[in-house]
Order: sequence, then structure tokens, then C-alpha cells
Amino acid sequence: MENKQGLKKNLGIATAMATVVGCVIGSGVFLKPQAIYTATGGAPGLGMVAWLITGLVCIAAAMTFAEVAIMIPKTGGMVAYLEEAFGKKVGFLAGWMQSVLFYPAMIAALAVAFAQQAELFIGEGKILPVAIAAILVVVILNGLGSAVGGGAQVVFTICKLIPLILLMVFGFIKGGGNHQIFSPMLGEGLNPAVVLGQLMISVLFAFEGWTNVGAIAGEMKNPGKDLPIAIVGGVSMIMAVYFVINLAYLWVLPADQMKDIAVPASAVAIAIFGDIGGKAISVGIMISVLGACNGFVLSGSRVCYSLAAEGTLPASNTLKKINKTQVPMNAILVVSVLGALYAVSGQFNLLTNLAVFSCWIFYTLTFLAVIKLRKTQPDRERTYKVPLYPITPIIAIVSGLYVIVNQLFMSGFTTTMLSVASIVLTLIGLPIYIAVTNRNRNMSNMEQVEYTE
Repeated sequence: MENKQGLKKNLGIATAMATVVGCVIGSGVFLKPQAIYTATGGAPGLGMVAWLITGLVCIAAAMTFAEVAIMIPKTGGMVAYLEEAFGKKVGFLAGWMQSVLFYPAMIAALAVAFAQQAELFIGEGKILPVAIAAILVVVILNGLGSAVGGGAQVVFTICKLIPLILLMVFGFIKGGGNHQIFSPMLGEGLNPAVVLGQLMISVLFAFEGWTNVGAIAGEMKNPGKDLPIAIVGGVSMIMAVYFVINLAYLWVLPADQMKDIAVPASAVAIAIFGDIGGKAISVGIMISVLGACNGFVLSGSRVCYSLAAEGTLPASNTLKKINKTQVPMNAILVVSVLGALYAVSGQFNLLTNLAVFSCWIFYTLTFLAVIKLRKTQPDRERTYKVPLYPITPIIAIVSGLYVIVNQLFMSGFTTTMLSVASIVLTLIGLPIYIAVTNRNRNMSNMEQVEYTE
């Protein structure tokens, strides 16, 4: 808290907006068109609309999330917000879910995507060993210390922007532009309500990162006024980028062709620049994906470390240890090993859908926390209040519930079973929390008795 209060308030709207954009734009824009056009049956229309609808949902979600993030500027993020609103058990379950499910699944998905992209260069049939090798590289980078990891992230960011810009510009210049863009909206026999939920899960992966908006509030000159503008402006800019690049993809390749390609951005690059130029762009995409994987190892390990530091995880004393480069290496290994195990599936879209579904359960609880804290703590100082309250939080809550219900009951047997399994894995954290806290309490009582004697 003291450190946060000591930060200089020198960020204006432009810098804050750039921060929002930088946190969100990642690998999804290169990788998700395949899942989107598979869900639409090869029709482009609803897929393009989904980028806009989901962007609006993320604006409402980010503006809602920011209120509680600024009001409760504690280490742990969402864990701390839910703990204050709904109690320690709910807060712990959020952290547990992130540590054993969300972050490992995202790490695994990105490693698999890296391996799928690498098939352009090394041939097919090597996804699992290449994915595990990618995770190992990221573990080594993170283990060398924050300075090395931070420097690598700069390189990753640059390599993310280069293919993004080139694909947008040259897609329109060299693409034929003779493919359907908005029609048909959906393939025959498909339910628009069901498909839209599936599309939102896919697109939400590309927008993942909007939860970081609260982190910059302490350094803004006027967060109450500027933060909503930064959120709306930043996410609107991301919506525009995503919409334009997907338009560029369709300018080059039809939707019914992209649904059968694991990494559509690479196929578009090869169509635009030829085999050599396309593979050069593909290298940039691979580095971008590896950078996203690096970011999830970095942030996921810190959530695991934070829970261990509070003594709420089994083997907390081991997981909270810091190595000589001042990083929580054991926590890094836990989320990365779990990621390697999930990578055995070899399924990028399955893993990202699982991760997004799991996290949106707790995002939706966080939106509810804003309303609950308004009622239970009405006099608490709020330097930022979500605009158009309670309409904006309600939009975020309803959207979150729609995504959750769609995945649980409307997206097919396999998706339902995976969603149920993720809930079960999350709830396993509850008896673990009770057992660990009871053990800690008993040990504390024994120490007090020994001290008294």
C-alpha cells in the first residue's frame, strides 16, 4: 500500500490507453479465426460481428472491474477483491483456479500454438515435444530474473507488432477482396444463440488482459475522469485492430478455408508474401506466441507465490521460496509443469476455451462484488466509480452468465464435460484450503501453548 501511494501520478490518457492496448493485444488475433469459422460452419458474418460484440462486453467488464481494483489496491488482484466481498474461501478459490487451471491451460495452449506454427519449418508430428521445449525455454527465461524476462518481453512485443501491421497493410494491398465478408451470417442448421456463445469464448481469449486496467490507476493524474476514457478508448482501439485484421484475412482467404487451417494468419502471410516471406512473418508470430506464454508464466507464478506466502497452499514453505535471482522459482515450476501436462492434449482451442470459461466464473463474481460493496460499504472512498451504474455492471454480469451457461449447457457433450471438470477441479481447492488453514491454526495453537509453558 505504501509503495502504491508513493508512485508518481504522471500518467495521462494517452499513456494509459497505450498500456491497456499493450496488455491485451497478443496471440489470439493470429490464432482464433480457425475456431471462429469452425463454429460458424465456414460462414464469415457472425464471426466478424462477434469481434465487435465481445469488444463491447469487455469495455463494460473492464469499467466495472476497475472500480473494485482501484478501491482495493492490494497484492493478489482479483483474489483480494473477492476475499473482501465474499470471504476468504471465495478469494482463495479464485487464486487456486488461476494457479492450477487458468494459467497452466493458457501456458499449454500457447506452447501448443507455438508448436503448430513450428510445423511449417520442422514438419508434422512433433507438437508435444516442441510445446514442452517452448515451456522449458520460458521457464529458463523466467528463472534468470526479472531483468532478463523483462528484456525478453520487449523483444516479444516488437515481434508481435511487426506481423500484425504487415498483415493488415498488405492483406488489403495484395488480397483479391473477392470473398464474402458479412454473408452468410451462419451456416445452415446452426443456432445463432449457441454459436454466439462459442464465438465469445474464442474472442474473449484474444481480449484477455483487460483485467490489468486497475494496475495503472495509482499512477494516473485523474483516474476518476481519465480511466473510463482510457478503457473505452483502449478497448475500442483493440476492437478496431482486431476487426480490421480479420477483414484483411477475409480479403485474402475465404472463411470456409480458414476453418480448416490451424494457424490462419500463417496461411494468409504465405498467400500474401509467398513461401519465404510468409515463413518470415510466421517466425514473428511464433515469437509473439512465445512472448504471451512468457507473460502467463510470469503472472501465473506470482499468483501461486502469493497464495503460498499467505500459507494457504500445501507445501507453502517450498512454493514461497525465492531463488538467488529473486524470482519464485518453485512457483514458476508448478504452473509450468502443470502447463506441460495440459499440453499433452495438443488442443489449442480446447485449452483456451477451458481457461476462459474458468476465469469468467470469477470475473462475473467480481462484477457482482462491485454491486455488493456499493451496498455493504456505501461510505467507502471511491476515486473512480463505474459509469452508468448499475447498467454497466449488469451488462457485464449478464454477459458473463451467458458465456458460462452457454459453455455448460448449450455447446455439446464434450464442452459440457470439460466445463464441469474445470468446476470440480476448482472446488477441490475448498477442502485443501480448509485442511491447510486448520493445520496452520493447530500449529499456531501448539506454538502458543509451548510459549506459555
